[in-house]
Amino acid sequence: MSSSNKQVYNQNKLQKRIRRHTGQAIADFNMIEAGDKVMVCLSGGKDSYAMLDILMNLRAHAPIDFDIVAVNLDQKQPGFPEDILPAYLEGLGIDYKIVEEDTYSIVKEKVPEGKTTCSLCSRLRRGILYRTATELGATKIALGHHRDDILETLFLNMFYGGKLKSMPPKLVSDDGKHVVIRPMAYCKEADLAKYAEVKGFPIIPCNLCGSQENLQRQAIKQMLVDWNKRFPGRIESMFRSVQNVVPSHLMDHELFDFKSIDSESGIIDGGDIGFDKPQFEQPAVDNEPVVQIVEL
Repeated sequence: MSSSNKQVYNQNKLQKRIRRHTGQAIADFNMIEAGDKVMVCLSGGKDSYAMLDILMNLRAHAPIDFDIVAVNLDQKQPGFPEDILPAYLEGLGIDYKIVEEDTYSIVKEKVPEGKTTCSLCSRLRRGILYRTATELGATKIALGHHRDDILETLFLNMFYGGKLKSMPPKLVSDDGKHVVIRPMAYCKEADLAKYAEVKGFPIIPCNLCGSQENLQRQAIKQMLVDWNKRFPGRIESMFRSVQNVVPSHLMDHELFDFKSIDSESGIIDGGDIGFDKPQFEQPAVDNEPVVQIVEL
């Protein structure tokens, strides 16, 4: 196989893998239903570009009919290239809306120099997008968060919030009016970065928060990158854990009814094996089989 043919082959594999992961997440959580109008939030970053591209591909082959409308929030950041997204979306021939709101000035005015802007920026952006979803009659709001975002959020909540909580793949919005979905929940960030390079997406950097290198999320991201290098398979194992929760073996007495347990309750989730050595599974890398480690 020539180098050019091999490159095309690898690119096709990459697209199929991302499409498979996206389709699986949509199916697992019933994210998109017949007749839905999905508002795809397009930031100009690699993840949202990939989400729009894959959703358009899935729509063309899906057994159900649903509509897509791409929405970008122009926050009036200095130097923001206003022509890039409209030109790109016009080329796709897709319905879209550019919402112009000067949240940049509000954030810069309200947040002291040197402080993180993410929280206020996020609240303002969220409210505007909710309003836009209502105006467009969208039944779902699609965000481009991926597997790594979900794990980072898990650790952020553990380290700084004291909660075992992450990003939900599908949930009603905090205003109670919209269903928010994350179709890329099973996709790896590394795959999306490669896909963006292959597809040549016109990436638009965020100048508002890009210089804040000491954000807690960046520290968590670096920690996970380091773990992935030193312990291949650990990221996959951690991600499986958020899909395989055992409430009876945690400590939230509001989530699980510990108080009513007595000798007549029977064995719950394998029971307590406190006198035995725990058995763990060796982390799997990608799609390699999991091998159970048993001490003899």
